[in-house]
Amino acid sequence: MPCEYTFGQGQTPEQRRQQVDDALRLLERLLDARRVQVRIGPDGAGAFAGWVKEDRAGVTDVCALRALAQQSSWPLRQAIARAEAVSGRKLNMTAVAAGVHSHDGGTTWHPGH
Repeated sequence: MPCEYTFGQGQTPEQRRQQVDDALRLLERLLDARRVQVRIGPDGAGAFAGWVKEDRAGVTDVCALRALAQQSSWPLRQAIARAEAVSGRKLNMTAVAAGVHSHDGGTTWHPGH
């Protein structure tokens, strides 16, 4: 995962991997508690509303979405189902893979960069 290769000063690859894993486990708990919600953009890309910078450990929405989807995360699957019902759109993993993303929890959307 690309977010595993964004090291802090003096951080080892193992330490970064653990930091990312911890951030993803916390995100799953926040999704389960509905303190963070999935938002789906017009093209089907996904973002996390309510996931604050202090909890992210430098992990982007796209990276977290890809990682949790790969793990078949139950809290993510439930949050996606709620988001699809609210937005009337399906999450499109092709748009996610293309890097379409939001910097503001799903209010505005940007092409991959």
